[in-house]
Amino acid sequence: MIICVCRRVNDKTIERCARAGLDFDDLQMELGVATQCGKCECKARSIIAECSPNQLVAHIEHNGQPTRGLIALAG
Repeated sequence: MIICVCRRVNDKTIERCARAGLDFDDLQMELGVATQCGKCECKARSIIAECSPNQLVAHIEHNGQPTRGLIALAG
């Protein structure tokens, strides 16, 4: 899905950048996200927060079925 219409940047590109360790400022420098109209800033920041390498992923069971869940870091 296109997140930044002005620069034609999709969610997968932002996810890849976040998983590679880029923060929002890096994303703006590299891809120009949220440098024109700014309407994509909240969604881009949200994707970065969800996909950052510092975000822990836990394997848990729900109703006897293995699932994956995110554990938010405090601090």
